[in-house]
Amino acid sequence: MNLLAWILVFALLGSIGAVSGASLFLLFPEHMRKGLVPALVSYATGTLLGAAFLGMLPGALNLAPAREIMETVLCGMVGFFILEKLVIWRHCHEESCEAHDQAGILILIGDAFHNFVDGVVIAAAFLASLELGIAASLAVIAHEVPQEVGDFAILLDSGYGRVKAFILNGLSSLATLLGALPAYFWLGETRAALPYILAISASSFIYIAAADLIPGLHRQTSRTASLRQLLLLLAGIGTISYLRLGD
Repeated sequence: MNLLAWILVFALLGSIGAVSGASLFLLFPEHMRKGLVPALVSYATGTLLGAAFLGMLPGALNLAPAREIMETVLCGMVGFFILEKLVIWRHCHEESCEAHDQAGILILIGDAFHNFVDGVVIAAAFLASLELGIAASLAVIAHEVPQEVGDFAILLDSGYGRVKAFILNGLSSLATLLGALPAYFWLGETRAALPYILAISASSFIYIAAADLIPGLHRQTSRTASLRQLLLLLAGIGTISYLRLGD
């Protein structure tokens, strides 16, 4: 299977696959969702941090000066902070949060933009190495599923039917392909940009984990919940580390 095929397959898994997985969660009773979604968020946190620090940043640092890469990461973090303030880049992994007070159509627009960025991330990671591409795609899928669960819940609360919510979320998720395809052809011709795209991709993963996922995990303060979160976070990091062994 050629590189473009790998990118297309994992872009579809990270988009339509994540939406389909999230829709299955809605079939579970509410008390089960409340237990499963935080567990998946803990695992997703580990995969995002693992992909950023064990894959994307080392890959970028191998291709460009360290100072330039770290400056790019810092600029990326500030940029994503600004985008989130503009409610263009938003990551709700709960069924009720402040960002979900926006109209349903804004949720879909913001999600489409986020999915577009995920597509660029996947393409850039595969162009760096097959192992990094798979690891980054797993991190995208892991954090997309709980986010889509939250999106489905707010769309349903806004009066959308289940079928319409699924179709609209599915269309929004196709932006992953719209990000992956141009990124593949552009980066294939402009290899000099690859380390900086990897650095921005790493900053997006770090920002999502640190600004959106970890604060939510801290709301559960019991020892049992904390231990479960730590073990699942380490499992996420371990998964990425295992996938990167062949690099």
